[in-house]
Amino acid sequence: MERLVTTTQAAQILGLSLQGIHYRIKKNQLKSIKQSGKIFVYITDKMENESATTTSSNKAKQNNEISLVIEVKDEQIALLKKSHKWMKKQYISEINRLERNQKDMMNVLNSEIKLLQSAFNEMRSIYKPQIEELKKNSDTNTSKFITLKDFSLFMKRNNKSQNDIKLIILKAIKEKDKRFIYNKSDRKLLILNSNFEDLL
Repeated sequence: MERLVTTTQAAQILGLSLQGIHYRIKKNQLKSIKQSGKIFVYITDKMENESATTTSSNKAKQNNEISLVIEVKDEQIALLKKSHKWMKKQYISEINRLERNQKDMMNVLNSEIKLLQSAFNEMRSIYKPQIEELKKNSDTNTSKFITLKDFSLFMKRNNKSQNDIKLIILKAIKEKDKRFIYNKSDRKLLILNSNFEDLL
């Protein structure tokens, strides 16, 4: 049995788009008639049944594809969850390992510091008297010497001219007077503290 329907109705019945209907009309795949400026399409029961079968099979196919996609997604989600769980476990174990290492390092450093402190205290107790003795000796040694300026002032107080002082020093060095120590390499003169009465 054949009946006339609008292009819109034909699209709904056959499960096609409006453009699809017009394309089939153009290619003479669908019988059509123009009435009052409108296009009408002839639809048979056979076409309607085929369309319904195709639509239901397409829907079943689509549902099957959707369920396959969902299944794949579910598998991916399960894998990601497993991966996330494993990574979290690894992260926690790595943090714990680093914390243990840090504690071990801190313990080692603290024990090293304690050892160094005890070694330092021991060394100080051993060498402190020697250092103090050296300090005393160096203080007394520095007081044993006088500067050239002080020697010159002492001589001038005893009516010696600058020229006389130079001659006294040169003579003392030449005669190897132990009170006058002259270093030729750096040209420095050390004068031992004395009353210098023999030079007046």
